[in-house]
Amino acid sequence: MRQTRREVATAALGALVASSGCLGFVTGQESLSFEADPAVAQESVANDTGYELDGTEAQTITREFSAAGQTRNVEVTNQISTCEKTLSLSLLGEQKLGVFAAISSPAVEIAGRTLNPIREFSNERLVQLLTSQYEGLSNVNEVNSQTLRMLDKETRVTKYEATSTVENEEIPVFIHVTKVRHEDDFVVALGVYPQQLSGEESNIVSLIESVQHPA
Repeated sequence: MRQTRREVATAALGALVASSGCLGFVTGQESLSFEADPAVAQESVANDTGYELDGTEAQTITREFSAAGQTRNVEVTNQISTCEKTLSLSLLGEQKLGVFAAISSPAVEIAGRTLNPIREFSNERLVQLLTSQYEGLSNVNEVNSQTLRMLDKETRVTKYEATSTVENEEIPVFIHVTKVRHEDDFVVALGVYPQQLSGEESNIVSLIESVQHPA
């Protein structure tokens, strides 16, 4: 169950460096490496909302690109910090069904250009990546949006309804997604919880507003 919850939090990262193939050719270097600083929800807020910090995991993606007879490697390390909460549903009993993730990805700046494709990703695009790479999540539709502050910046947080398959049971869930640029990284916040437990929305809002970077 734990691995499934982490997959929800990290599925949107798979394509973040897919269009960064020009980096090595811009600089002429054989290889380039970029690493994000971790972002994490404030521990006291996690405790107050009943979420348990589950640590930070580095995800390194390496791509090899060829052009003009030259081959270059680009290595990008993203950081994924997760919190989980045990919730009770009649169909499943007590399970870790609440998840919050703070995901940081390096901006990747070369010659004044920001080349990480996440720079252009809307909340809708982030959710599309999530559903395309995580087979247990489907039927995603936007519900509404609100403006919150994360890392001292105003950001649009979009709420989606979706269906999540957990232990062969289909569970209606809400997903909250937002993104900001902070220092040298992009920080994505993602919260997922069962629709039946709609009171969790206020907890996800508190966690979004508490994100710290670098952590």
